[in-house]
Amino acid sequence: MNYQCIHNGIANFPPSFEPALYMEDRPVRFDISLLIETVMAVIVAILAIKVIGGSSAFGAGWLITPGILIFAALIPIAVKKRKFPSFGFTIRQIKDSLIVLGLTCAVLFPLMFFGLWMLKSFGLKPPLAPGLSQGRDWVYWLFYQFMYVSLSEELFFRGYLQSNILRLTTPAMGRLPRLHQWTSIVISAACFTAAHIIIQGQIISVLIFLPGLVLGWLFIRTRSLLAPILFHGLANSCYLVMAIVLT
Repeated sequence: MNYQCIHNGIANFPPSFEPALYMEDRPVRFDISLLIETVMAVIVAILAIKVIGGSSAFGAGWLITPGILIFAALIPIAVKKRKFPSFGFTIRQIKDSLIVLGLTCAVLFPLMFFGLWMLKSFGLKPPLAPGLSQGRDWVYWLFYQFMYVSLSEELFFRGYLQSNILRLTTPAMGRLPRLHQWTSIVISAACFTAAHIIIQGQIISVLIFLPGLVLGWLFIRTRSLLAPILFHGLANSCYLVMAIVLT
């Protein structure tokens, strides 16, 4: 029996993310080429969404934007032949993700409702406008939120960006796992927030930093993308329902 594995499993509970995507060797030197690649991918993706995805000339911004994020995440991975984080479709991962997701929603969604209710009691509107577009029915909107928005944004900001941050910070922080993980959570949430501010053109989008932290933590906690994708879609949907009900 491998007692060292048992000891490590107990010492690291709750489970933590393996910085180098589980199957790869942990980097021992800072990878400047990975830093340049990551920065360029983020800049190009945000600018492309701002210029192309937001252009009314295409009339299909809802579909163009997710496509840009997916390609921005997968093309560098394919070119460099790196492994991508697990989507979490094994039975054990699905079970663990649903448990963590359920507890997270049970804690945070009542707080979200209370915050919106407090704003209404003071005669204030929700800080972020509900996102149901005119001419779109609920079924289409929900499908789009889960299959396009949540999937593409988590693929890029957690699957690609946060994983790269973990790799880049491993040489300096590999022996400090909690600091290492939270550094990746905070930086990815900050980039997630900055992207929304730039693309949406409103400073109030800074509030997205808070759910960004939750999404990054779910990625770390479950070691997969399933929980962040589901939470992202549920949070967007619940916020819309709460905002409409309370306004």
